[in-house]
Amino acid sequence: KTPGGSSGGAAVALATGMHPIADGSDLGGSLRNPGGYCNVVGFRPSPGRVPKINTQSAWFDMTVNGPLARTVGDVALMMSVIAGPDLRSPITLDDPGAIFARPLGRDFAGVRVAWSRDLGGLPIDPRTVAVLESQRGVFADLGIDLVEAEPDLSGADEVFHTLRAWDFESGYGELLDRHRDQLKDTVIWNVEQGRALSGPDIGRATRLRTALYRRVHEFFSGYEFLLLPVSQLPPFSADVPFPTEVAGTPMTTYIEWMRTCSRITVTGHPAISVPAGFTPEGLPVGLQIVGRARDDWGVLQLAHAFELATEHWRRRPALATAGD
Repeated sequence: KTPGGSSGGAAVALATGMHPIADGSDLGGSLRNPGGYCNVVGFRPSPGRVPKINTQSAWFDMTVNGPLARTVGDVALMMSVIAGPDLRSPITLDDPGAIFARPLGRDFAGVRVAWSRDLGGLPIDPRTVAVLESQRGVFADLGIDLVEAEPDLSGADEVFHTLRAWDFESGYGELLDRHRDQLKDTVIWNVEQGRALSGPDIGRATRLRTALYRRVHEFFSGYEFLLLPVSQLPPFSADVPFPTEVAGTPMTTYIEWMRTCSRITVTGHPAISVPAGFTPEGLPVGLQIVGRARDDWGVLQLAHAFELATEHWRRRPALATAGD
């Protein structure tokens, strides 16, 4: 099965005990998806939380750097080192990394949390739904007031596709011009999507994203956290580039099946993938916890509480053998 991506190799190395922590970046779910698929923790911090130095797109805030680890505590430890202000990165936040070195424990009694099965009607594999539904009682035991609710993410898909394509063209356009014959089809497709954009297209995406952020901010005035699936289906065959359908709905591109991650990316809110159990076939399923704007610490605290109550992280996924 696929370990997810794009940090799939790092997540596999964690799951197999090859190393204790890893780092990566997340645009459409590249920390959260492999975290969910390998039964480890993948954290997408708030934009600006971890400085981005070696990039040509320092102002582009949809791609963030962050950690992967086997436990939330290890993620917090790594954040205490990699987070913090750095004036070489123009959008970094002022909080020092030391804020992540505090004890993670917290009493969640009475905290109001939103629960979303499908993030506004996205197709979700029934196996994923079943695993996550079985975990609802954990939050009740923590004293949490769990409420089924959906933020209004209208326009999120358009925003993601537009701004992602724009960034791809900016980052890889010159490479395509020089070495088109050496690039894979998906890279060419991404760059050409960016080249087809107009100035008004980008302006519209920016306006849509601004309105979306304000709606999500208002949503979080009634809930401290949002819970939803990390991925729309469990790990699929590594022999295919992407799933062609999810729960009976056709998928036409290699990023369409990850909208539970990409829609959250557009909001600019911190999000984490934490192990939530396994399907009957033994495939890992991740729970995504999204917090209020810049409340990275709160996200880690709730993930830690869930992790302590369930200990799903202790089970390692079965390893593939030759011929699998």
